[in-house]
Amino acid sequence: MRLLVLNGPNLNRLGLREPSVYGSQTLQDLEAQLQAFAGKNSCELTCFQSNHEGELIDKLHDAEGSFDGIVMNPGAFTHYSYAIRDAIASISVPVMEVHISNIHKREEFRHTSVTAPVTAGQIVGLGFYGYELALLALLNQNKGE
Repeated sequence: MRLLVLNGPNLNRLGLREPSVYGSQTLQDLEAQLQAFAGKNSCELTCFQSNHEGELIDKLHDAEGSFDGIVMNPGAFTHYSYAIRDAIASISVPVMEVHISNIHKREEFRHTSVTAPVTAGQIVGLGFYGYELALLALLNQNKGE
């Protein structure tokens, strides 16, 4: 099984950006943790991060026919990017939305996700572990569980 992890804007600043919210681990730490998880679960994992909406949209489009599932943390795009929402809706690859923090316990503008209605599911507030749960959900979905 081939899985893609997409991280949106400012997630390259993990470990530096608001450690009280996001923790002290870096994006590189997250990707290494996820690669180890993928290895234990016999799947191939590709990770990509961008601060640019169009690059994330291109990766979503390119995933069609190349990946069996996507874990995506759209970052702030979650709350207003109808372009990313439409890109997710336009592909047949299942997308799991993940957020490190609990967006529902934060500022009011973070409470709404325009992308969630077109995803297979949403995991929030479980830190890096949320990514593993999303990968596991996609693996189980592929097995028909």
